Amino acid sequence: MAKRDFYEVLGVGRDADEAELKKAYRRLAMKYHPDRNDGDSEAEERFKEAKEAFEVLSDQRKRSAYDQFGHAGVDPSAGGGGGPGAGGFGDIFDSVFGDIFGGGGGGRGGSRAYRGSDLRYDLEMSLEEAVRGNEVKIRIPTLVHCETCDGHGSRSKSAPETCSTCNGLGQVRMQQGFFSVQQTCPNCRGRGKTVRDPCGSCGGSGKSRGHKTISVKVPAGVDTGDRIRLSGEGEAGQNGGPPGDLYVNVVVRDHQIFVRDGNDLKSEVPINFVTAALGGELEVPTLDGRVMLKIPAETQSGKMFRLRGKGVRSVRSSATGDLICRVTIETPVNLTRQQKDLLREFGESLAGENGKHSPRASSWLDGVKKFFDDMKFP
Repeated sequence: MAKRDFYEVLGVGRDADEAELKKAYRRLAMKYHPDRNDGDSEAEERFKEAKEAFEVLSDQRKRSAYDQFGHAGVDPSAGGGGGPGAGGFGDIFDSVFGDIFGGGGGGRGGSRAYRGSDLRYDLEMSLEEAVRGNEVKIRIPTLVHCETCDGHGSRSKSAPETCSTCNGLGQVRMQQGFFSVQQTCPNCRGRGKTVRDPCGSCGGSGKSRGHKTISVKVPAGVDTGDRIRLSGEGEAGQNGGPPGDLYVNVVVRDHQIFVRDGNDLKSEVPINFVTAALGGELEVPTLDGRVMLKIPAETQSGKMFRLRGKGVRSVRSSATGDLICRVTIETPVNLTRQQKDLLREFGESLAGENGKHSPRASSWLDGVKKFFDDMKFP
């Protein structure tokens, strides 16, 4: 049977670049692989066909010959000796799937450098500190130079030896059915070298657990959930790799008076019923000091008062929120006999005029009366 055009096999154009070829081959290899199509001879042929097409088109020399002479230009039986199949399947699989399964030869010829781990630190602060900004010093755990072995990693200070498990590569290859998976060497943990007589304090790494103090500038306006990134302040890298980062997560403690809602501050303000009925002025706190809040006569419980610009300035813009005061009318307690008598006298003066002085209560009572009048009892 005549071979199909390799570009047609992979479903790409003749100007396809390396990335397009890899993407097309990945798709076909995963679709037609024998492990996924047990006993399907057609799928096996499609898999071999895709493999052969990719081997040719991914090699610049073979691709050029194929573009000029077609299949004859890359047929090993024609005397070229360099056609498809010259290399092992493991090599082509690594080149295409190595970035997914850990292959690709990144650790060959020496120990691979690894970036250090990122660290997280939860920074608790007061609402006032979060709103105004602050510079704080934090103490975090980290790896430091081992004093016991002076950083050599060995009790006898002997030089590290090449790892016998991975031969200094820092990685080992494991065959799992069809897949060839490359992973960090369990013996040297990716370093490529081992210490014959490891230090008891650091276990041969040359570094031990310690702490360091870092100054963190907290911008004004941060809130719970905001995160500050300190580049390079995380765990140290391995084999010359870069350090990780430190992420400082802001946690603002609950405040006794204010509750933050975005850039606004909210506060419950209790007032007595005399002030609510007759009106008056009340001193209320803000984060900038005290202000006078004017309470109009006949104020009802739950009334909201907005003080413009007395909230929080956003950390991401110049917008400033407001302070929202919600008044609640407090029922007096611990009354003297005289005060109780005065209240009874006041209540009697309202008798027969509840609709005039308490319109909401009167409306509610009318609704209750109508509800029972309309209800049909069995």
